[in-house]
Amino acid sequence: MIIRKTFKFENAHIVRGCSTVKCRSSLHGHSYRVELLFESNFLDNGQMVYDFGLMKQNMKDLVESFDHAITLWSEDKATYVEDMKKHSARWVELPVSPSAEQFSRVIYLMIDRLLKLTSTRNGEKEVKLNSVIVHETQTGYAQCFSEDAYNDAMGKIELEKIVFSDAVQNDWHSKNLWVDVKEGHSFINPESV
Repeated sequence: MIIRKTFKFENAHIVRGCSTVKCRSSLHGHSYRVELLFESNFLDNGQMVYDFGLMKQNMKDLVESFDHAITLWSEDKATYVEDMKKHSARWVELPVSPSAEQFSRVIYLMIDRLLKLTSTRNGEKEVKLNSVIVHETQTGYAQCFSEDAYNDAMGKIELEKIVFSDAVQNDWHSKNLWVDVKEGHSFINPESV
């Protein structure tokens, strides 16, 4: 069975090297919709694959890190990256260009890692991240599966090279959320939400 949880965020970016002149040369924004799809052949004690309420914590914090932020590519011109950081409190720096495709890969890797580090308490069994869909517009989206997320030919994404500004981190329930994910610390779902 597959379940799906949707999140939304507003974000600005430039996608260098793309075909569309406006997209590659002008800072612009989108109203993103992100769908996390989870799968399991089992149901928990509440007859659910994974309680949607559990996703409103760390998963939500990670996805909404991009909300009202500018996403920067670490390989862009250094002066541009530094200026954006200087004039924007909320920013995220990625080791890949912030296209919808790369957003879906980055979010897949973050959520997959978090899910694997999380101990459950309500009989959840063999819950896996099926895919991540990132809608950049009403008519266009990118969908990432495991084989895409871990495919270095699409651009290597090392979690250690994803950087969140202090303003982004201050919105998390746990200030150390990203450090804990990167370093492989354990998470435990609460008994009730």
